[in-house]
Amino acid sequence: MRRLLAIVLPGLLLLTACGGGEAPPAPEPTSQSAGETAKLDSVKLTEKGDKKAPAVEFTKPLDVKEPTIKVVTEGGGDRVKANQIANISIVAFKGTDGSTLEDTFPNDPEPLELNDELKTSSPVIYNAFVGAKIGSHIALAVPGKAAAEGAEAQPTQLLIVKVLSAKDAPPVLEKPEGDAVSPPAGLPTVTENDKGVPQISVTGVAAPKALVSQDLIKGKGQALKETDTITVNYVGVALATGKVFDSSFESGKKATFPLTGVIKGWTQGLNGKTVGSRVLLVVPKNLAYGDQGQGDAKGDLVFVVDILGVK
Repeated sequence: MRRLLAIVLPGLLLLTACGGGEAPPAPEPTSQSAGETAKLDSVKLTEKGDKKAPAVEFTKPLDVKEPTIKVVTEGGGDRVKANQIANISIVAFKGTDGSTLEDTFPNDPEPLELNDELKTSSPVIYNAFVGAKIGSHIALAVPGKAAAEGAEAQPTQLLIVKVLSAKDAPPVLEKPEGDAVSPPAGLPTVTENDKGVPQISVTGVAAPKALVSQDLIKGKGQALKETDTITVNYVGVALATGKVFDSSFESGKKATFPLTGVIKGWTQGLNGKTVGSRVLLVVPKNLAYGDQGQGDAKGDLVFVVDILGVK
């Protein structure tokens, strides 16, 4: 839901549970409705395949005061399970007049990872998709927002989500796994401390004339694409000073983000690298934060990146 929700429904995944409460545990969960479900009784769909949004009819205006969700047509496939990734397509409508706000059906499906993070942050979404059958259409009505200073009022929005498929989420490694690679001379040197955290030395290293992307450990997993979302551990230093300006190792939490949302040196340098790899990146400033820099991340930068997962 990364693209549509960023455009149409920012903050939707922060919605809390509402209406109906939590169902008792069951061996095979079924999709749970929530909210003012009677207001979705009028929703009628005409199926047009997986690559074209269904024709949708509903009583207008549609107005809900709390997030509301229910299955409106049930598919004939297997039930979606917890910790799987559901591939979905979405069409969104304005509740007042039924005009279309967004339609992802002609595009590649959007992945929705049904993990513990989603279960905690948005149980409404999680409980509706876990247990839904492949091929189902789920209706989600999102409350409107009152006008605020500098922003117009927004009416209730109706989303129709088709569950196209589901697959198990790929495992995330704890540390790099693969074959050690001896880097060429002249690059920053990388060692590990007693906790396994990479230590980068830039002594005597010349400023890069181009991006350097060097495997230190060559993983045997899936190759990355520039459009992937990856999970990594990393540490970064400024080439001029050798000072660490950022490190996921210090926080103790792996970082997950889309490769399209980072500096160009990462997007270009990690494209084609494999899960399990440890990669040394020497990034010229024009592929980092430019002349101005960002905090202590100034000038040419050096990173060690452990690629632990991709989705």
